[in-house]
Amino acid sequence: MACPPELEESLLWKLQSLGISRVALRHHPETPRQRQLLAWLPEIDWPDLQRLALATALAPLGEPFALALPPLLWQQQSDEDWSLSWKQHWQADPVGERLLILPAWLELPAEYAERLVIRMDPGSAFGTGSHPTTRLCLEALEDLAATGSGLAGLRVADLGSGSGVLGLAALRLGAASVAATDLDSLAVLATGDNARLNGLGLTVAQGSVEALAELLAERPADLLLCNILAPVIEALAPAFETVLAADGLGLLSGLLVDQAPALIQALAAVGWHAELTARQQPWGLMTIRRIGAVA
Repeated sequence: MACPPELEESLLWKLQSLGISRVALRHHPETPRQRQLLAWLPEIDWPDLQRLALATALAPLGEPFALALPPLLWQQQSDEDWSLSWKQHWQADPVGERLLILPAWLELPAEYAERLVIRMDPGSAFGTGSHPTTRLCLEALEDLAATGSGLAGLRVADLGSGSGVLGLAALRLGAASVAATDLDSLAVLATGDNARLNGLGLTVAQGSVEALAELLAERPADLLLCNILAPVIEALAPAFETVLAADGLGLLSGLLVDQAPALIQALAAVGWHAELTARQQPWGLMTIRRIGAVA
């Protein structure tokens, strides 16, 4: 099916919750908004009634964005090792000027030899760098790394790690350490697996902001990464002081641009100065600093 970028995270999460794990997003790096979401399902388990039920289950995901779910297209695949065939749809994905998201089974293309490589297993969890909110965070990390002393020596906290791509990018760009948490046990496993795949030391645990504060040993981080939906950011904001130092910087994504004004007010009410600093319509990225510590 065609996959509008606005629905990518929601669709992948919903399919995972329905037990559909063999999925892939196909797009060309030059046209990131033109995506196809592919899933491999045994025909015997998906007669017409089950196919209709799947479409019914997915349809409400478009409502928050005033989008109609594109039609599901079913195509029979020839008798082959279909459990592995989804891998052919993934390719090296350059992000910004320095980063490269590389599926674990691919060789490094010569034209990207100078980039910082983050190897990922896209089959283990969503959040591999293709969604606009993730790309906004990756590009913001790259910009930070290019200014002043960059990320060298910084302690990073990643709240809602997904596949771990943001924390791994921070380490590739020079961060000293990353502590990460996610509510989803599959995401925690994926973050750990991808860290090992890259040979990077990243500490991850299941839980929310309280678990992240414990991982940080009550020493708030210099940089907070938080790529989750705006209502969740607002709910967690009062606890940000436990995971982000008074002179630290936060990068918040996962929010729609039109949600920014209300979120800025909510953050100000609990002591954070926030501004929308990047956007890829309709998504935005917000930076936060403690009120009184604004650079």
